[in-house]
Amino acid sequence: MSKAFTRESDTPPDSDLDELDDPAPLPQGFKNYMTPPGFQRMQEELRHLLRVERPKVVEVVSWAAGNGDRSENGDYLYGKKRLREIDRRIRFLNKHLESAVVVNPQDQKNREQVFFGATVTYAREDTSENTVTIVGADEVDPDRGHVSWISPIARALLKAREGDLVDVRTPAGLEQVEVLEIRYAG
Repeated sequence: MSKAFTRESDTPPDSDLDELDDPAPLPQGFKNYMTPPGFQRMQEELRHLLRVERPKVVEVVSWAAGNGDRSENGDYLYGKKRLREIDRRIRFLNKHLESAVVVNPQDQKNREQVFFGATVTYAREDTSENTVTIVGADEVDPDRGHVSWISPIARALLKAREGDLVDVRTPAGLEQVEVLEIRYAG
């Protein structure tokens, strides 16, 4: 066989490598904190993938494989690719659910300070007000104001009290913000 048709490495081009399973890994030594609703959403997604999505795709791939030439069979090729994507997501969810430390913000005793799960309103130097909720790395949603507890703004706000001025590292440099309000769900 010609060398032109052999792989140079043993790793297939679409290999499911561990580092690809984790699009946003936590820094070394950090815990995977998560709120109960975030944990539940990930469990529901995992259940849906295992009980609905994956069986459907396996059925399509099985049907397509029975149709003969697989090299030009779009259903087969797309199905196999989709199956790899689903399996990768399942591994990601399993890994993150296993390492999750569920923290319920309602159980927070000291509601005078900013901790995980707090909703914080702060004023920036330009007098604009922002409200963020500090959540787990897997629950980030900028449109809803949910920021990771390891983000620069959250790390600056942690342990602050109402009225405190804290320094936040931004791409534009250091910015001082004032904590206006701290709330916890429930």
